[in-house]
Amino acid sequence: MERISGLEKKYVLEVLENQFQASKNNIFISRLEAKFAEIFHREFAVSLGNGTAAMHTALAALGVNPGEEVIVPSLTMSSPALAVLHNNSIPVFADADRKTFNISADSIRANITGKTRAVIVVSLYGLAPDYDQILKICRAKRIFLIEDNAQAFLSRYQGKLVGRFGDFASFSFQASKHLTCGEGGMLVTDTEALADKARKFAGLGYGSIGAKKGRVARSDIQDPNFDRHACFGFNYRMSELQAAVALGQLERAEELVEARIKSAGILSAAISDIAWLIPQHVPEGSVNSYWAYSVLLDLENPKEKWYQFRDLFVKNGGDGIYAAWKLTYREPFFRNEVQGYPGVRQKYARGLCPDAEYLQERILQFKTNYWDLKEAEKQAEILRKTIKSFRRLI
Repeated sequence: MERISGLEKKYVLEVLENQFQASKNNIFISRLEAKFAEIFHREFAVSLGNGTAAMHTALAALGVNPGEEVIVPSLTMSSPALAVLHNNSIPVFADADRKTFNISADSIRANITGKTRAVIVVSLYGLAPDYDQILKICRAKRIFLIEDNAQAFLSRYQGKLVGRFGDFASFSFQASKHLTCGEGGMLVTDTEALADKARKFAGLGYGSIGAKKGRVARSDIQDPNFDRHACFGFNYRMSELQAAVALGQLERAEELVEARIKSAGILSAAISDIAWLIPQHVPEGSVNSYWAYSVLLDLENPKEKWYQFRDLFVKNGGDGIYAAWKLTYREPFFRNEVQGYPGVRQKYARGLCPDAEYLQERILQFKTNYWDLKEAEKQAEILRKTIKSFRRLI
């Protein structure tokens, strides 16, 4: 199987043959959005330039104001917190669950104040968080829920597709994701007013676009009295070329996701009897789509042992092992600048999110994007060899 197939190439060629004519520059965007909404059983889909822009757009469309608080995971890539800052709002960091590595519902509850307007949750490595508890909290406190599904495509929670829980659900088509067009994003929602606001915000505030209309009509542009900008907006739009590739990927979604799940299964078999390598726990009723196969190196002195294990794996011919991101609040920008922003009430010091801090220095992320499963089997064999050698060091 190929990562990029003849289908994506065919669609791109169609875009190029259309010569970027204005009248034909929204064909694939419309098809992609319609297909995305259909798959996720959501009423509206709005395409964007990237996943971070999608989360910023969701916050703006929901009416989250400057200075209001948005709860975000501490153990994830920094994009959710950066999207909150793009909105001039305040990120509040919640701790992680040690078994699933996902945002803790208890920590969300503990961090809610009178200023909390929304929660952004991440389906980390392809696994959904505890939506039953999180939805109860959000409904009881009347706060918005945004799903960040950059690492989750066709994942399920209690039999339901991830992407169907939040007021908005955000997806990414960045190069490493399950489906890619190099860069790109998508928002889905069931509320027309929210989709309309999102479209306008992501489209320079043009008044003549909306929930299911992404292109300004030629008759409008040719009218000297046309009122273009009805509200404030960024230029977060997806290009037709991106949409062509993303549509091809979307139509191949099941095989692309299945390859990752199978790769994860092959790697899982290699550590099945190793007590000090603990895989991310997948609760009953959930389906992990395995953007990465992630395990906990459950040993003392994790900083030293993590590097020893990674280096030995690479020496044996492994593809490398990715670390968990440094916790967002421990990044230099957040410690040196955001810490001093008006309204920031958390102290960005060690101990803020102890479970996330415990996990961060112990997580090993193994690649799953093997389109030839023989390569995954080779990596699993290298992993077995590495484990055998590493045992002598512990």
